Amino acid sequence: MSIPQSGGGTIETFDQLAELLASGCKPKSAWRIGTEHEKFGFLKDTHAPLPYAGDRSISALFAGLQADYGWAPMREGENIIGLSRNGATISLEPGGQFELSGAAVENLNQTADELAGHLAEVRALAAPLGIGFMGIGAAPEWSHAQMPVMPKGRYRLMTDYMGRVGTHGTQMMYRTCTVQVNLDYASEADMVKKLRVAIALQPVATALFASSPFFEGKKNGHQSWRSRIWRGLDDSRTGMLPFVFQQGMGFQAYVDWVLDVPMYFVYRNGQYINALGQSFRAFLKGELPALPGEKPTLSDWADHLTTVFPEARVKKYIEMRGADCGDAGHIVALPAFWVGLMYDDAALDAAWDLVKSFDAETREGLRVAASVSGLRAEVDDVKLIDLARAAVALSHAGLAARGLGEERHLAPLMQSLATEKTQADKWLALYDGAWGQSLAPIYEASSL
Repeated sequence: MSIPQSGGGTIETFDQLAELLASGCKPKSAWRIGTEHEKFGFLKDTHAPLPYAGDRSISALFAGLQADYGWAPMREGENIIGLSRNGATISLEPGGQFELSGAAVENLNQTADELAGHLAEVRALAAPLGIGFMGIGAAPEWSHAQMPVMPKGRYRLMTDYMGRVGTHGTQMMYRTCTVQVNLDYASEADMVKKLRVAIALQPVATALFASSPFFEGKKNGHQSWRSRIWRGLDDSRTGMLPFVFQQGMGFQAYVDWVLDVPMYFVYRNGQYINALGQSFRAFLKGELPALPGEKPTLSDWADHLTTVFPEARVKKYIEMRGADCGDAGHIVALPAFWVGLMYDDAALDAAWDLVKSFDAETREGLRVAASVSGLRAEVDDVKLIDLARAAVALSHAGLAARGLGEERHLAPLMQSLATEKTQADKWLALYDGAWGQSLAPIYEASSL
């Protein structure tokens, strides 16, 4: 989940909303890669989720990261709710999922080095405390009642609202983990092409990275239960955004959609003010019930942009949001897959050729089928395994054209395509075989 945004005075004109997105346009020489991943902390002796406070806790790890590795605290009230260092942040998801939002780097080799360094620091502090971390898309056994609640005002508001607008919202907040990459665009037209390819190929990412076949102690019938959860969260702010593929798509069209998404909050003086279900359009007129007479700032708009959760999202860059977290190799493979497609012109054009004939029903059908069947999904005449092979081949060519040896980071995906097996298939085979239908071994087996 995003931290409060900052910067920007009162919004004076409607055009400023789209201008914020347009300000993200960068020349290709300035394009960067920002990778984020979430992981579940657990106590190795009991397999209980990692609490926020105590001798063996998130707070203890935060203290060690500050003292031993130079991370600076980020506070909400008296509580430390995150850390920052050299452009990277460590933050907390609602159930204590430990998230690294990496610095903006130039290439995937730097991404891999950053991840290795982060995991080494975390392991050095966690091991003496008997703490482990799982790289997996959904908590395999924990119930909602078992999950700790992080001391963040945003999450208290969201928890209440999620229970009223969908069926799976709190499951997403407290019991799922993802990996995503944030990538740049050069212009409005470049943003549109990249967003269209990103949304249309998210089912491929969902299938290739599927790693959540268990929930509440049993098989759930899906390769990616995390993806299934997103379909039952809140239709007003999630999904495959059919309007993105319509004529006239641009920054303003995206702004118009976001404006119609109900608000969660307004952040003022370190506090989250409840604006659940209220309208940002009313806010622009000074008619927000939560703050009567007050008009929003650009920071308020930037905050509101973080409360929409489609399969790919626009801020001042594009976020690819369709993948389960997995092992370290898959964490780096996710940005590798998208960088290869998005940062090479030939690969991007060819990727659009793969999906430009899909209609909205096909795109949505693939989204659903990928969560259930992974690489075995098929919708009409589209076999996801074939689409995945074509997309990964294009990504490989795009990375090779960069001349940095980054294509090696696609190795986990090449293996999945060769075997037609995902991480979820591996876990299911172990569960039904060597583990004797016990999930106790998965904690160590999925440890990062």
